[in-house]
Amino acid sequence: MKFYKYHALGNDYLVVNPKDLPFPLTPERVKAICDRHFGIGSDGILLGSLPSQTAEFSLRIFNPDGSEAEKSGNGLRIFSRYLWDEKFVGAEPFSIQTLGGVVQAVVQDAGKTVQVEMGKVNFWSDEIPVTGDRREVINELIQVGNETFSFCAATVGNPHCVIPLPEVTPEIAKQYGSLLEVHSFFPNRTNVQFMKVVNRNTIQIEIWERGAGYTLASGSSSSAAAAVARKLGLCDSSIAVQMPGGTIQIQVSDDFMILMTGSVIKVAEGELSEELFHASALGS
Repeated sequence: MKFYKYHALGNDYLVVNPKDLPFPLTPERVKAICDRHFGIGSDGILLGSLPSQTAEFSLRIFNPDGSEAEKSGNGLRIFSRYLWDEKFVGAEPFSIQTLGGVVQAVVQDAGKTVQVEMGKVNFWSDEIPVTGDRREVINELIQVGNETFSFCAATVGNPHCVIPLPEVTPEIAKQYGSLLEVHSFFPNRTNVQFMKVVNRNTIQIEIWERGAGYTLASGSSSSAAAAVARKLGLCDSSIAVQMPGGTIQIQVSDDFMILMTGSVIKVAEGELSEELFHASALGS
């Protein structure tokens, strides 16, 4: 299996062309490949391009726990850069189909920057989903352990729980993120962002990613948190989202369409040894 490794602000993915995949990507194999001690190590696997009826390219996104994600902003930027590196695309915008919908992307700045139209964020409970009657989930209370938080829920093709706080730290994301991810309010689990509003054009977030855990950066999390900040009237339309791995620029339109711009770095390319799976007792 040939792979290409990239990172987007420290959020790293392996890109695999289906033509280079000699076996099914079972959850067990995904876990083994993504393991940072016994495998290559990554925050997930991007499988593409696949056939699509609705876009020029199609992408499947696997989390390191073997589950499949509907959408990933950093993953889409990385996949876009891979398409550009392999000369499948040039300077013109192109479309990518995901389980979370079709997006438009364009590679800029000689491959260093990618801009993605992430789609529309909405806050309706039945679309995120969040349990209970249909409503916009804004400033509701949620209890985890002995702590109660005020939260907003949103979807940008995948579910998010945004918790505004006066200060955010990696420790609070690690302490409460895993509990919030599997809270009974969220039937499909959820991504979690702890958000500090710095000023009208800047927010800071710490992220617990569904299926991946504590994460240095996330494009869809940036999109959801920025949309919540604007929905609450705390930020204007242009928002810099600061994360431990770096900053993503988000434009939030009046109808909550998201335009995300951020960097991508190529790390390596190589071939996976089948010995990995023998060592993991997973078969060849």
